[in-house]
Parts: sequence; structure tokens; C-alpha cells
Amino acid sequence: MLALTACSGSTEAPTVDGGGLGTADEHVEITMMSNDAFAQQWQEQLVPEFNKAFPYIDVTIDSIPYTELLAKGMLNGTDLDPEYDLITLDDPWTPQLAEAGVLHELKSDADQWTESDYDWDDFNSAPLAASEWDGGQYGVPLRSNMLLMFTNKDLYAKAGLEVPTPEITWDQYLDEAPELVQDTDGDGKVDSWAVGLTWVRGVLSPPFWQAVLNSNGGALFDDELEPAFDTKQGEAALQTQVDLLEYAPPGANTYNYTEPLDAFRQGKVASIFTWGSAYKSAAVDEAVTTLTPEQVGIQTMPVGDVSASTHRGIWSGAMFKNSQNPEAAWAFLQWMSSKEGEVWTTNTLGSFPARKSTLATVPSEEWLVPVFSTLQEAYDIAAEGEMWRPRTPESNAIQEILADQTSAAVEGQRTSAEALEKARAQVDELLKK
Repeated sequence: MLALTACSGSTEAPTVDGGGLGTADEHVEITMMSNDAFAQQWQEQLVPEFNKAFPYIDVTIDSIPYTELLAKGMLNGTDLDPEYDLITLDDPWTPQLAEAGVLHELKSDADQWTESDYDWDDFNSAPLAASEWDGGQYGVPLRSNMLLMFTNKDLYAKAGLEVPTPEITWDQYLDEAPELVQDTDGDGKVDSWAVGLTWVRGVLSPPFWQAVLNSNGGALFDDELEPAFDTKQGEAALQTQVDLLEYAPPGANTYNYTEPLDAFRQGKVASIFTWGSAYKSAAVDEAVTTLTPEQVGIQTMPVGDVSASTHRGIWSGAMFKNSQNPEAAWAFLQWMSSKEGEVWTTNTLGSFPARKSTLATVPSEEWLVPVFSTLQEAYDIAAEGEMWRPRTPESNAIQEILADQTSAAVEGQRTSAEALEKARAQVDELLKK
């Protein structure tokens, strides 16, 4: 395990009192607010491993519902008596909190406590950039994710189709979709469909059409942060999301995250577009899936006019500027995101790595081999095409608008063109405030 001696091993006194790393007689306590999806796992498994290297830092990880995490983070960051030292940030949140001045800029503020072998350059640029803002680095990747394509090889074979490769185009995928709506048991009734993804209104509904738009060379915004999605490209991308409903199971317009995943695990859909972290539950975990790694393909999403498709989703760890123990807080984040710590969390907890060195290793679990290669490819594609949510303090509000209009198009309340025109007007109004 990485041993972070920080300034405790230096002959030079730190320029700022960071609260230290604790002693046997006097432990240091730090608290992190974290997404409820993985807070308990971190508390029960990761913290004891961290304490092997730092026995005098007591870490508490509080589970906070996703919908409350950003607001609570803002309140904590402006509190004169803060409860939390650390926060896990979803991909679009960094600009808002950094702009508000409540986060430490890690490359400057924490430089005195950073080990010389931490190696910032080893991170893939796409996940690291999730916690960058206005030239500063306000977090580090802790749980990386990319929007990917899973395929059921058996269902493709039953339809007489070749299993897709990363070179498949959107046109080819759409041409094959009708053939994947099939009767697999010969009873005369359709029991398997082509596709599952998030169609219902929510934070997960816009990324799909955004990925299609990016793959065709389009963008949500131009360099001046003017909306650029209300175009023929944007309309075609959103229409792809709408049209795929025709080849999905009945009631798929209510699909959020778990419903298409469940359908895939039960062999009801031949492909899904979902976050890569779901691969283990889709292909490996016998308690929840009927499939095996041999049956499940994983790859980047189909190719548009310019490139393949994907979309970035990163959970980063950040440190509140009003923390009373920043040295210990940074020790925890640094250990989690270090080369050694990342290998441990990947092999033990199944978290996806952000570092190039980790992805270049042979993982301890065989099922991770295709995952590693797909992740590296997705990171490269995302970095090249800037395939992520808006980078602005208004990102969350913009995504709410895009989610509203995505839903309106899916439900047939507006055409794709009308939905994007409405979204453009609402975003323009938001950005003028």
C-alpha cells in the first residue's frame, strides 16, 4: 500500500497547518459525504484497507441520496462549522462548487502534502478533466464510468446476425434492429427485443442522444457557451433515441436505469446502452443475471459520421476548503486515487480505474480484461470528442431542461425538432440570468 508520509517526513515545516495525520494518542477524524450507491461499501471495505497505511486517521463516510448531495455540499462548504471534510462529486458538479469557492484546488493548496510519486500525468485526461474548472484541479477520479454498449451474443446468433464490433455504425445498428425483435422459443409470440436504454425523464436520459450527437461531430455548446444542439444533427440524434422505442419491449418508455438492465440480464433484449459499471451485474454476478461473460459483449457505442460514441460519467473526490483537517482528508483522497490504491479498489471492489497504468495491467479477474480495453478506448474517444455534460456552473440546470425535452420527444408530446427548439429557448433564458 502507498505510504503517504506527506510533510511528516519532511524537514521543512508546512506553510499551512493541515491538522496532521494523527498519532496513536490522538487520532484525526475526517468525514466524507458520498453517494448512497457506494458509501456503505467504502465504509466497510475500503476504509479498513486505508487504515493499514494510515492507522491514526478515522474516516466516516455518510451515505447521502443522489438528489440531495450537491445541495448539501454547497451548504457544508459555506458553513462556519462544517460537518464534512470531503465530498464525492458527480461529473457536472465541479464548476458550480469550484466557482462558489468552497473547494480546495488540489495542485496548489495540497501540493505540500502530495507525494512525489503521485503522478498526475498517469490519469487519462477524460476522467481527470471531470473535476477541472477554469484551469484548476478540484478533485480526483474515484469511480470512473463510461456509457457503453452491451450485447447478448446468443440473441444475435438466433437472429442470424454477426455479433457487433466497435466498428458498427448507427445506420447498421438501426438496420439490424427489426431482426432482433424475435420469437426465440417458437411459440409464435415475440419474447425478445433489440434494445434497452433510459427513456424515462431523468438525469440519465439526455446522455444517450448527446453521445449520438457527438459521434456525428455535433456539440451541445460552442466555444462561447452558446447552445449548438438545436440543429439537424441534434434533431437526428434525438430522433434515434425516439425511434429505438419501436424495437424495445412493451412499456420501455418508462425505462430508467434498472429496467433495461434487468431485461438484458433476463435475455429479453439483445443490446443495451448503459453505464459500463453495470457489466459485472449483467455478465458475471450469478445472483442477478442469467448470462455469463462468454455470452456478453462490451464495447463503445456505434460509430457516427466522425467517431464511435460514448459519454463520460465520473465520480470525483473533492476537499472542502473549510475542512479543519485538510492534510488527512487529502491523504485519504490521494490513497484512493493513487496507483496502488486504484489497483486495490479495482480488483477488490470492481470500481473502474482512471489511470493509464492500471488499465495497462492484467486485472485479477478475467472478466475485467475486455472491460479494461473498452474503457481505455472510451476514454480516448471521449477526450477527442469532448463527450460529456456541459462544463458550466449551470450544468445541473441545463441537464434538467434537456431531460424535460428528451422526455417530451419520447412521449410524443413534441417532435424532436420542437423539443430541441424549446430546450434552446429555455437554456438561453437560463444563461441570461
